[in-house]
Amino acid sequence: MYRHDVGVPAQLPRSRWEFDPRRWPQEDVVAVGADLAPETLIAAYTSGAFPMPLADVEPMVWWSPEWRGVLEPSQLRVSRSLRQSCRRYETTVDTAFDDVVAGCANPDRQGSWINDAIRDAYCELHRLGWAHSVESRTPDGDLVGGLYGIAAGGLFAGESMFHRRRDASKVALTALVALLQDDDAGERLVDVQWWTPHLGSLGAREISRDVYLTRLEVLLRMPLPPIWR
Repeated sequence: MYRHDVGVPAQLPRSRWEFDPRRWPQEDVVAVGADLAPETLIAAYTSGAFPMPLADVEPMVWWSPEWRGVLEPSQLRVSRSLRQSCRRYETTVDTAFDDVVAGCANPDRQGSWINDAIRDAYCELHRLGWAHSVESRTPDGDLVGGLYGIAAGGLFAGESMFHRRRDASKVALTALVALLQDDDAGERLVDVQWWTPHLGSLGAREISRDVYLTRLEVLLRMPLPPIWR
């Protein structure tokens, strides 16, 4: 595993938009509006929200699920077949962020939601050192899967993942978990937004929004994993 040096996350100005969980309704959608400036996105993530567009709703919809899907790194389930796949692929970190986002944004994928504005916003966050990708590659170096998300303290807020070959996205997730367990800072957390049976088979579970927000306060006080410090 190797990476390009994206540097320490840049200091950002204070967002002009406020994300206040005390005002959020008891539903998954908590706000509409704001923008996708870097400082707005980080303010949202560090408050427990994230953007995801809805058709015919402008400019942006912000979500904080009442029941949040999360993966404790220590709870990742690696089957025998996944272990075999991990030996078939190589993994890299932050070497093809734009390509990973493009793979996740493929309009032919069912449920594709990543539009140009989302793509550009996260590519800018990557340039600023906040957003990261983990890539799965063939031994020849071909990109066949990956994932991307935001790293803030002990939180990795996963945004999307894709694969072009069997298990390639799962291999990237396994590599991510290894990165998050690379020191003794404590138990970090992967936010997967919503629980699905697929993610459940890998060890993800649901926690309430209140529990997530309480956990988030602790996570944000933790140092970043060594690879991103």
